[in-house]
Amino acid sequence: MTNHSPHTIIIGAGLTGLTAAYSLQQKGVDVLVLEKENRIGGQIHTFHEDGFTFESGPNTGIIAHPEVAELFSLLKPFGCSLVTARAEAKQRWIWKNGCFHTLPVGLKNSIRTTLFTWKDKLRILREPFRPKGTDPNESISDLVRRRLGVSYERYAVDPFISGVYAGDPERLVTRFALPKLYNLEHTYGSFIKGAIAKMRQPKSDRDRLATREVFSAEGGLQALIDALGNAIGDKHMVTDARDVRVLPAEKGFAVTYHAADDTCLSLHCQQVITTVGAYALPALLPFVAKEQMQHLANLHYAPVVQVSVGFKDIDGIRQNAFGGLIPSCEQRDILGILFPSSCFSDRAPEAGAVYSVFLGGVRHPEVIHKSDADIIRIVLNELHQMLSFPVDKYPDLIRIFRHPHAIPQYEQNSGRRFDAIAQLQRQYPGLVIAGNLRNGIGMADRIKQGMTL
Repeated sequence: MTNHSPHTIIIGAGLTGLTAAYSLQQKGVDVLVLEKENRIGGQIHTFHEDGFTFESGPNTGIIAHPEVAELFSLLKPFGCSLVTARAEAKQRWIWKNGCFHTLPVGLKNSIRTTLFTWKDKLRILREPFRPKGTDPNESISDLVRRRLGVSYERYAVDPFISGVYAGDPERLVTRFALPKLYNLEHTYGSFIKGAIAKMRQPKSDRDRLATREVFSAEGGLQALIDALGNAIGDKHMVTDARDVRVLPAEKGFAVTYHAADDTCLSLHCQQVITTVGAYALPALLPFVAKEQMQHLANLHYAPVVQVSVGFKDIDGIRQNAFGGLIPSCEQRDILGILFPSSCFSDRAPEAGAVYSVFLGGVRHPEVIHKSDADIIRIVLNELHQMLSFPVDKYPDLIRIFRHPHAIPQYEQNSGRRFDAIAQLQRQYPGLVIAGNLRNGIGMADRIKQGMTL
């Protein structure tokens, strides 16, 4: 518990909040982190059970920004080591017509694959000469169909969006959800021209830190959270902080909350950084006008059920891939399966494996309300059919995790939300609205935002 008034109060001890707190401390700022749960880390939580290491939230990230490598380097003294996926786990699988196919990389493999039609393969040759789109709110599906064809949208982009957003590419707006893809067309004229131009651009040593490799932390992502917590220090964090409220005050903000013993505490600070979900903002910021708050809190979240499944002995049935994704047109009962023990060491017994199976998402939000028995039945049926396990083989581990607000969807209303955030921050200097309601949803995006606030 603290009785001083820090310079900056950060609300939410997920990856963004902890990274921001650590980064600000490195700059000499006095910070305090308030977290409503009794633990830090948000959706990141690693479990170690009976020889298995598995995650209840994010399983991996992509080193998409230099800040990822830089943060891990800074946290080495606190026992946190960056690990990247094995080379053989770079393959992605896509389900089509009853079996998994490798998502092709490179021109030769793209021509040989049966995932895409010959008509669309030939369309690739004309992609650099197609005109730019004119609709700023064009969906990902519309953009890909227009430039690459229907089969690419169905068997590459649709499953990719299921894996990243658990979302519907017909509803996600490209310039918000995949801004790099949008910029390839609108800056360079085409995906191919843009990719070639970016490959030719000189890179600094810092740029090269963004290797785009799949990463985790040694022993699981909890190690990253624990290292951040140790670096920040217990006296700068309060858990079980309930009913947090922020109000503008003279030269800053008044922040009130109820402690674990139900004591109501009030603090004054010069800066407030919120990293909570958009759905929590109305109660947190009661001074914001209703119409303005509607634009902030209008974010749609995909509900996701994640099931960790472990086998101590898989009878030699190995999956040398990152995971398998399911296109929506294949009409299966899951979104996809990740293979963590194929990516990283020490995630399962030597002869075994651990899997992360994902269900629900935007298209099937009702799944989150299914019973444990129904979810287990679905998962085992899909594992037996997709990974060729004998029907009488039962897992040694099954754990179910439900996330009602798993992944924000950057849909058409995102522009209004971003504008409302900018307006509110101008209106109340010192207030920062952060978190995954803007600037991307990936772990690398969260780290970059936290390091640069």
